[in-house]
Amino acid sequence: MAGDDIRHKDFKAMPYWWEAYRPTAGDLVDVPSKARVAIVGAGYAGLSCAIELADAGIDAVVLEAAELGFGASTRSGGAVSGGVNIGKSFTGRTVITDPEVAKVLLASASDAFSLIDTLIAREKIDCSWEKRGRFVGAWTPNDYAQQEKRVQTLNDAAGSGCYMVPRDRQREEMTSDYYYGGMVVERSGKLHPALYYKGLLDAARRRKVAICAKASAKNIERKGSGWKIRTSRGDLEAGDIVIATNGYTGDATPNLKKRLVPLASHIIATEELPEDLARSLIPKGRTLADTKRVLCYYRMSPDGKRVIFGGRARFTPVTAEVSAPILHRFMTARFPQLKGVKVTHAWTGNVAFTWDALPHTGQLDGMHYALGCNGSGVGMMTYLGHQTARRIIGGSNTTCGFELGDFPDFPLYNGNPNWALPGVGAYYRFRDGLSRAVAAVTAR
Repeated sequence: MAGDDIRHKDFKAMPYWWEAYRPTAGDLVDVPSKARVAIVGAGYAGLSCAIELADAGIDAVVLEAAELGFGASTRSGGAVSGGVNIGKSFTGRTVITDPEVAKVLLASASDAFSLIDTLIAREKIDCSWEKRGRFVGAWTPNDYAQQEKRVQTLNDAAGSGCYMVPRDRQREEMTSDYYYGGMVVERSGKLHPALYYKGLLDAARRRKVAICAKASAKNIERKGSGWKIRTSRGDLEAGDIVIATNGYTGDATPNLKKRLVPLASHIIATEELPEDLARSLIPKGRTLADTKRVLCYYRMSPDGKRVIFGGRARFTPVTAEVSAPILHRFMTARFPQLKGVKVTHAWTGNVAFTWDALPHTGQLDGMHYALGCNGSGVGMMTYLGHQTARRIIGGSNTTCGFELGDFPDFPLYNGNPNWALPGVGAYYRFRDGLSRAVAAVTAR
């Protein structure tokens, strides 16, 4: 098989994070017959919502189709952006043009970052939470200029602590000359996503929330002023329902499914590196990303010994045998000093993009929803779940920016993009290559 030489002898086609917490159904909690609120999806959004409801004395049941944490919540890169990605489409391009709208949305994104900080401290979640900032490398000089234009807005609206790093100082951020400089976002962080998930799960269990694994929602229908949910393990009646399924939204909620574009995000983890090499790659311990349409994101592992490298190896789910060599090639293009380093883990998870490139919470057909992380799942999904709970409780003093606009769909799209994504991915890879080539010629 092509790419065999990059696999470590102990290679596993599973998330590196699962070495610390592996999703499990455990002792199956029975699906109760009644609850005040039913939450479909036990990821960050579902658990955050359940915790907030429980603290308000509201009875909630969380339904999970698979093992607890099987989805994207334990598969992400673990970066918490603090708002820098708000309004960026799945091609990596910013689509918000109204500065006043941007300010409102960025303020909510800033609140999301604060919520992560609060939850980790309050619930004493041991998840290697570090606020070391982020460096976003500019793929072209034009991208650098566009970043420069965003700095003041990000600082004013989200308190992001942004500043530009020109190419001749780039090695202060990463030992590579790969980008044309870039933007630092100081108010940004990283954590161990599976241990953060476990911390939320433990917090919900301490509050006696019923969390039902292996209980997929097969059908949802109105019953009087409430809802009846038929699951794979019994029926449940609830007064309110929250859909928090994000990149795994299914046929039980077709009107929400068609508003989401699930994209596969692929990640690898390297073997442990020599100490001096590991220390040198990202001197300030930041998370890294770039402005490519087919973007990449990367960081060191919490113990500082491995590189965790992710990106759109393909827009659709593919096996580790396909994705790992592609990501390894992307990684060594940025860090040539990692050539010959082996990969120990490779995995895939779904992120959910929306047609307006924004996260959304609100109500549709009477259902509450918390959906559309747009690649910023840790912060956005935690926050959307929290805000959805506040709306049900009725105690929110401010309106979340992500519930102000419509949740758009797209004509003729039914929620299954796989027929089109390979072509879309090829087109954007071509555009990335072309813009990079033009930049190289212009720089001569």
